[in-house]
Amino acid sequence: MPSWTSLDLERRDSGVAVLTMNRPAVFNAFDETLIAELDAAFALLGADAGVRAIVLAGAGKHYSAGADLQWMQRAAAASQDDNRADARRFSAMLARIAECPKPTLARVQGAALGGGVGLVCACDMAVASEAASFSVSEARMGILPAVIGPHLVNAVGLREARRLALTATRIGADEALRVGLVQRVVPAEGLDTAVEALIADLLACGPNAQAEIKQLYARFAVGPVTAEVRELTAQTIARVRTTPEAREGFAAFLGKRKPNWTPPE
Repeated sequence: MPSWTSLDLERRDSGVAVLTMNRPAVFNAFDETLIAELDAAFALLGADAGVRAIVLAGAGKHYSAGADLQWMQRAAAASQDDNRADARRFSAMLARIAECPKPTLARVQGAALGGGVGLVCACDMAVASEAASFSVSEARMGILPAVIGPHLVNAVGLREARRLALTATRIGADEALRVGLVQRVVPAEGLDTAVEALIADLLACGPNAQAEIKQLYARFAVGPVTAEVRELTAQTIARVRTTPEAREGFAAFLGKRKPNWTPPE
C-alpha cells in the first residue's frame, strides 16, 4: 500500500478503489503534495488490471476548496518559470485523471471551488448531495481558471463554462445537474447509496470495453461527423468485436448468464 500524507486509498474486493482527499482542516484544498499524490495514485490505479473503477472523494464537510492559500502565496512570490512548472504539474494531474483508462466517479459533498471543480470535471461522472455547491471562483482573486478550463468546457460546454468562469457565481447542486457538471443529485444521507448504484452499473460492463470507450470518445469533438471519424469508429468496433471479452459478452447474453467480469453476489 502506498504511503501518502494527503490521500487515503481503500481497495475493495470488487475491484473498486476509493481515493479520499484527506485534508479536512483546509477543506481538502490542494498543494504541491496533494497534486503529486493524486497524480501518482491515478497512475498506479490506472495501470492496475485488478482495478475496475475509481471513486474520488473528499474527507470532512467539503469536497475541495481548490488551491491551498499558502500554496497560492508561495506561487505569487515565485518566479514565472517556477509558476509555469507548478501549473504544468497541476495540468498533468488533471490529465492523468481525465485519461485514466478506468471509469472515474467524483463523490461530492459540501463545496467544490476553483480547482475542486476541475477535479469534478476531470472525472467521467459525478454524484452530489443536495447541499453541494460549486464555484469556478478564480476571477474573484484576479486570476483565471486556465488549467481547469478545457475540462470545464468538456463537462458543461463552452457557453456555460464562460458564464461560470466570468461571473465566478456559486451554483447549487440542482443547477450543477442542469448544466451537466454532475449527473445525479441526492439527499446527503443517500450519497453513498447513489455512488454504489453507479458502481454496480459500471461493474456490470466489460472493463476492456470501458477502456476502449474512454480512449475512443476522447478523440471526438462536438461538430460534424467527418469521414475520418466514421472510419475511426468502424475500425475500432471491428477490432473490439474480435476480442475475448466481446466473445464472452455475446456468449453470456445468449446463454442468459452473467459475464465473467461481473463480481460475485
